[in-house]
Amino acid sequence: MTLLQWLKLKSGLDNGSAKYSYGDDPVLGFTSNRKHSERWVNSTCGYCSVGCGMQLGVRDGKVVTVRGNPDHPVNLGKLCPKGLAEHYAIDAEGRAKYPLLRKDGQLTRIGWNEAIDTLVKRFRKVQEKYGPESLGIISTGQLVTEEFYALGKLVQLGFGTSNYDGNTTLCMAAAVAGYKRSFGSDGPPGAYEDLEKADVILLIGANVAENHPILCARLEANATRTLIVADPRVTKTAMMADIYLPLKPRSDLALINAILRVVMDEDLYDKEYVERHTTGFAELRASVERYTLEYASEITGLSTDLIHEIALLYGNAKTAFIGWTMGVNHSTKGTETVNAINNLALVTGNIGRTGASPFSITGQCNAMGTREAGFSSGLPGYRKFESEKDREELAGLWNLPFDRIPTKRGLAYPDIIEAAVSKKIRALWIIGTNPLVSFPNIDVLKHGLANLDLLVVQDGFHPTPTTELADLLLPAAIWGEKEGTYTNSERRVSKVNAAVSPPGEARSDFDIFLAVAEKLGCREELFAGWTSPVDAFDEWRRVTAGRLCDYSGITYAALEEHGGIQWPFPDSVSTTPEVARRLYSDGQFQTEDGRARLLPTQWAPFPEQPHPEFPLILNTGRTVEHWHTRTKTGGISILQRMSPRAWLEMNSVDARKLGLRAHDRVDVISARGRVKEVELRVTEIVAPGQIFLPFHFVESNANQITQSAFDPISREPNYKQCAVRVEKSSPVHT
Repeated sequence: MTLLQWLKLKSGLDNGSAKYSYGDDPVLGFTSNRKHSERWVNSTCGYCSVGCGMQLGVRDGKVVTVRGNPDHPVNLGKLCPKGLAEHYAIDAEGRAKYPLLRKDGQLTRIGWNEAIDTLVKRFRKVQEKYGPESLGIISTGQLVTEEFYALGKLVQLGFGTSNYDGNTTLCMAAAVAGYKRSFGSDGPPGAYEDLEKADVILLIGANVAENHPILCARLEANATRTLIVADPRVTKTAMMADIYLPLKPRSDLALINAILRVVMDEDLYDKEYVERHTTGFAELRASVERYTLEYASEITGLSTDLIHEIALLYGNAKTAFIGWTMGVNHSTKGTETVNAINNLALVTGNIGRTGASPFSITGQCNAMGTREAGFSSGLPGYRKFESEKDREELAGLWNLPFDRIPTKRGLAYPDIIEAAVSKKIRALWIIGTNPLVSFPNIDVLKHGLANLDLLVVQDGFHPTPTTELADLLLPAAIWGEKEGTYTNSERRVSKVNAAVSPPGEARSDFDIFLAVAEKLGCREELFAGWTSPVDAFDEWRRVTAGRLCDYSGITYAALEEHGGIQWPFPDSVSTTPEVARRLYSDGQFQTEDGRARLLPTQWAPFPEQPHPEFPLILNTGRTVEHWHTRTKTGGISILQRMSPRAWLEMNSVDARKLGLRAHDRVDVISARGRVKEVELRVTEIVAPGQIFLPFHFVESNANQITQSAFDPISREPNYKQCAVRVEKSSPVHT
């Protein structure tokens, strides 16, 4: 602000007319002059996994507005509140602009040459002293696929460590593991179109109205569907339901098994499909015998009549769709619950058909990209570490010796942290994630980080709780500043484009990875001829050719033309990109014998049950205005004003027992920690005995009180249930 502007403002002569003036724009019509643009750049939203097409309006080298792309097949021009405000993140305060190295206890600005040199030399020093696996890498679900592909090769083949994972393990690992166990491969089988075509839609632990709001348009377009929502909390999605199932926390597995038993007992299953395309039916049938309506009612809190009604609705449906998100995945029984969902879809033949799918709705904008290309929980292209054939194929594609390809995955994210606690991991590279807010039971994480010889953090923002602990900070470009592709929940690949340059000296993650490879001496071997993301994408197309996730027929030009293309899309495809694609339509699965696996599952109580000292069950989740740890949305004033702070939801029954009133400031306490001074909302949205706290806010970090409990198969955390008590805040606790 100039001195003249300041004087006008203080004297009252500035009435804001320039700031709030309106005029005609050839694209937007009559709108604020601040939004008038010189050019528009097509791209894809960088928040959730819905994959909405966007157009970024640019003027004077800045993104001044965004709008939904009316031609994109996912959203047809619609955007949610976060998407409508996403461009503000580009110029928000707190962008990381320059490499920083800790010297004499202070982060000090350095040049890129010194930054890359420091990273490589100090990582190598740690590995020489403690072994190759002493280096760990934790990534994100928000890089472009080309960056994930490059990073995986750099880590596994360049640095030679397999202790590499992403924060997608914290949200989608149960779905990945469940799909692999049931179908032989990861990959959501259905399409968004199924929401518009299904007779019956069962959403389990999926608050799409707040977490994936654009999908609600698909639900509303299906006038004849019956929408059933199972959730302990009366979410905005539950309010849309034809039938709402207020089941007890973590009882979904018992509910599904009870539905399975009714479907089998009343002869509603597809015998021909089961016989031709599955194995394990007899064992599955025996495993659900205990799940009588009475037994399930006792576990879930739902009436026997209601459970029976739901089972008949699903079993008699011509097309039935089951969707789920974190309410299922965030559990020590997450993988088994996904398997139970898959079991129900398989025995009724509700897979591979229009309107019929077991469908995991992914969390981050490119969690699918890292699952396909990331080289952490599997080899690129949905290949398996343990498959000699897959390793030989990759070695040939990459022109590498066969023995260079790893034979097993390394440590998963939680186990990398535990290894840091035990000093087996001595150096850590954190890329595009903020675990000091997002990791459960964060005191364990703090202990692990304090043990490290070197912590490198690569992020588009600084300071964050995680970057403040870094020994070396690498500033990265974010959405709107780099090129590549995202893949959404329905396996639709969409183009991401740069509208402006990164601030200061920040670089794209892709360029950072290539610079590290150059210094490491492996660029020519692993990335020969690569200069831009399209080079990585073209190699990725070759790597996926003939695989389930076949990209070989997808090009950047085709993505620009069509807005987005679902895989599989081989170069020999005969249908147009506009046709919806589903997996397993031919009944052939990615197993050795081509048959899906029906897997017995068993319900068990969640690990930490309430008791007199901690009598309440904590549930955590999101709000529509914010994203993850608010690294991006916390700096966007319009979103911050809509949801400025955390709150605690409590039923009026519990509030009366505790002598609490609406708007009181309360502390939430578990055996591990305390969240202080949270505003109380007394509401019937949560049932007696349960409370809800959003996890976005570092100032009221829910992960101070969550537990270190993980799915034994997927290693996904049990964020959703832990035992707590609530007290009115006092000066003693402030």
